[in-house]
Amino acid sequence: MLTLSEIRIYPIKSLSGISKTQSRLLPKGLEHDRRWMLVDESGMFMTQRVHTSMALFHMQESAEGFVVSREGESIVLPYVQSEPSGAFEVQIWDDRVWAFEVNPAFSSWFTRKLGIICRLVAFPEQNARQIDPSYAAAGENVSLADAYPLMIIGESSLADLNSKLRDPLPMTRFRPNLVFSGGAPFEEDTWKEFTIGENAFTGVKRCARCVLTTIDPLTGQKGAEPLKTLATYRKANNKIYFGQNVIARTTHEIKIGDKINLITTHQAIPRLTNNAQYDSAIS
Repeated sequence: MLTLSEIRIYPIKSLSGISKTQSRLLPKGLEHDRRWMLVDESGMFMTQRVHTSMALFHMQESAEGFVVSREGESIVLPYVQSEPSGAFEVQIWDDRVWAFEVNPAFSSWFTRKLGIICRLVAFPEQNARQIDPSYAAAGENVSLADAYPLMIIGESSLADLNSKLRDPLPMTRFRPNLVFSGGAPFEEDTWKEFTIGENAFTGVKRCARCVLTTIDPLTGQKGAEPLKTLATYRKANNKIYFGQNVIARTTHEIKIGDKINLITTHQAIPRLTNNAQYDSAIS
């Protein structure tokens, strides 16, 4: 039996995540997931890939909003943003989108903590940022996530990877939105149409992983794993894959314990390096 076992959101892009027992699905993904981000003086998005110390901010929920903490100091980011005048363009990867500064005091706080001049910006729900048309069936949009609204990983996939590592890694290292129990390692690679509870989803493509997975969230230090090991058996077309990118087709409440029903699978997926178990499963 396939069952949803974890739900996680990452309100500020590239900062730590928050575990949820249930969440609202919206067209751009889970509510509050990557609706804010830090940008530098030029308006370019900031990420742990470059600024590893971004990993050291801690986030949690409170009655008033998201509490962002570091080194004994904190700010409270309200759940609902009142959009001021003065929206400006910011860049995330190849996309230019309209955003607005949340609060100059918040921007000053992050600037002081990171030692880099930056601003905290919000991306309004109504603002457009279209998913790659090659994978978006009906012009769907995404928040400030890298490219897709959701990402799912199976517990069995992480267990398979950890069986090959000297020091096992937690699921949080891979920053999924949805985690499920049951099933074979990496079976999510093949999922196309499926449901979780009352919601319908489409798996659009495997998730290519980057150096961010090698950053220890407790120290902000980079290492070699898990990319070194994943490259030995999860590589194709010079990319390393772990997890599946997903688009929600319906937007109801989702909660831990929801049952997953697989409807259709992808019929043609590039084979991965030295993954005999996976190759056998899809051949």
